[in-house]
Amino acid sequence: MPIKENNQIKFRVNLQNYPLEAIYGAAYVFLDKAYLFLDNKSPEKIEVFLKGKKKFNKKQLEELKGEFLNELLNYTVRINLSKNNKKIREYIISQALFSALGDDQANKEDEIKYEDDPLGIAIPWEDKYGKKSEKTI
Repeated sequence: MPIKENNQIKFRVNLQNYPLEAIYGAAYVFLDKAYLFLDNKSPEKIEVFLKGKKKFNKKQLEELKGEFLNELLNYTVRINLSKNNKKIREYIISQALFSALGDDQANKEDEIKYEDDPLGIAIPWEDKYGKKSEKTI
């Protein structure tokens, strides 16, 4: 239950749902709106204190908390997408660097061709996940 008093709101964030990196990212976005204090009294939860830089009423403090939680979700999604796309990013960067080597170094025997598909990204959706069942509405 959030505590709202003295132009500040205090609430807890569960670290099992949100990574610490996402909490720091969301806190950074709020530096212009509020003073932030983070306190981890337990390994599973972090207490977040948002103290308004201008005067807020209780409703505005609750809205500030909601905005913080939305930003927290935004950063959590970014982090998850980044983890999920790590291999493809590394592959694209390695191909870009490899192509920058020039023709004399690029024509070696161990060259990776796009037909080789080492990451398995050229597999059609139906082959990878099966065909969708035909349903009529």
